[in-house]
Amino acid sequence: MYNNKIVDDKKASKEQQEYLGRVKKRKRAILITQVSILVVSVLLWEIAAQFKWIDTFFTSYPSKIVALFIKYVKNGMIFEHIGISLMETIVGFVAGTVLGIVVAVLLWWSEFMAKVLDPYMVVLNSLPKTALAPIIILWVGAGYSGIIVTAISVSIVITILNVYNSFIEVDEDKIKMLKTFGATKLQVLGKVVFPASIPAMVSTLKVNIGMSWVGVIVGEYIVSRAGLGYLLVYGGQVFQLDLVMMSVIILAILTTFMYKFVAMLENKIMKWRQ
Repeated sequence: MYNNKIVDDKKASKEQQEYLGRVKKRKRAILITQVSILVVSVLLWEIAAQFKWIDTFFTSYPSKIVALFIKYVKNGMIFEHIGISLMETIVGFVAGTVLGIVVAVLLWWSEFMAKVLDPYMVVLNSLPKTALAPIIILWVGAGYSGIIVTAISVSIVITILNVYNSFIEVDEDKIKMLKTFGATKLQVLGKVVFPASIPAMVSTLKVNIGMSWVGVIVGEYIVSRAGLGYLLVYGGQVFQLDLVMMSVIILAILTTFMYKFVAMLENKIMKWRQ
């Protein structure tokens, strides 16, 4: 009987290894396909430009964009633009997320305040925040502060709504059980509500990455003399579309890296919760 158990364990272990092997192969196949699509798309773009199948004045082409990027790297200008936009985005992203979570906690704490502010939250969420950017910049001032506040304004409302809705959807039975043992509201928040809402907060982080970049780029459109938004505006004004495309590609790469960082953070948090 003991020997049979050992055989079953070995069989289960072998089957598990085969399953893990299939999962790794599938992940590898997905990655290879993703990279292949990107490489083929860039090659087709370059070929279409070289054979004049497309108007390169409007679309530019990869080799020209790479040459321009190398030029900006050599004179050091690209690092200044990337650094400014990245700083504004990270500050706006962190501040918008933290402030949004704090306000959501306050709304959960006071049901009266939540009911009072509910219609205002709905209106603010429905408003196109980018349209308010000129007003925000006039109030706060031109420069980094105005751009950062614009980024915060774009992300804070969605953070409040997502996190607050997650708070109020926590299992009521768990909350009642803690209260029967004499738990305070702060203990309920720390022991049940906040931990249960971590997945929603992490999902909100992913959304806020794109929202923060939108706020920063819009702010740089209006007042900045440096940054990726400035390069986009300047390239469009002088009809230098390779500069515009280079800025868009850099923006996409930075956004992807920030998203991957949040995804890694999510994996660590989920493992810790388990």
